[in-house]
Amino acid sequence: MQLYHHPFDLDSQKVRLALEEKGIDYTSHHANPITGKNLDSSFFNMNPGGRLPVFQNGSHILYKTIDIIQYIERIAVFSSGSENISSSSREVIEWMQKIQEWDPKYFSLSHIPEKYRIYVSKFLRRVVIARMSESPELAGAYHKKLKEAYQTEEKLKEAAVLRRSKEHLIRLLDEAERQLSETPYLAGEEFTMADVMLIPVLARLVLLDLENEYITGRPNIAEYWVFVQQRPSYRKVIGRYFDGWKKHKTLLKTWCFVRIRSLLKRY
Repeated sequence: MQLYHHPFDLDSQKVRLALEEKGIDYTSHHANPITGKNLDSSFFNMNPGGRLPVFQNGSHILYKTIDIIQYIERIAVFSSGSENISSSSREVIEWMQKIQEWDPKYFSLSHIPEKYRIYVSKFLRRVVIARMSESPELAGAYHKKLKEAYQTEEKLKEAAVLRRSKEHLIRLLDEAERQLSETPYLAGEEFTMADVMLIPVLARLVLLDLENEYITGRPNIAEYWVFVQQRPSYRKVIGRYFDGWKKHKTLLKTWCFVRIRSLLKRY
């Protein structure tokens, strides 16, 4: 089983947490979306959208996060042969869908300093153009990706787009806060794939230095956040890259790569 992912990517974190929680072995392939590794022709041939994560088991390829996680659950059930392991309940799936409905793209980008965001956006557009010239047979898919990049920059200028994203997040967190006042985990007394979906959202808020605004003021989420960070899966998938000083190392390494490639005009 192969997983194409990156620690920066929210959906990749969800899938990796699921794999670690279920104890599934897989081969990891990093495809940094900030440096444009997900735009390489080999990746585009497999996934023309260029989005992460991509899960491959033989000839079976999955792109959608919830589909991948449910597939992982089925593998875990089959591998264990135990009747004590079951797939997610209806309540868990409903939570998974609620969380996945929030698109973090515009919210995340709007909290990155504009000069860095624009610099990386220009770099990625040049990467797309370079890959298009190298692989003309994929020109249609690359052109679509280029158009998407320009549309993203335009939408970031629209206050209504950013407001809707923020309001959606607040509604999601408020609902989670109410649920966590009744149960220790999002879907009941036990850790489930619903928690796997929520943890990366909270980690993203912390990464953006928004913990005080969105987490601390919600006491049940704040307590939950402290608790789930102790899980081995969190430490392996998120903590090793973003806890404390590590986030500066992770981000600086990527920023230096983009700067050097831009200066050398090597896209």
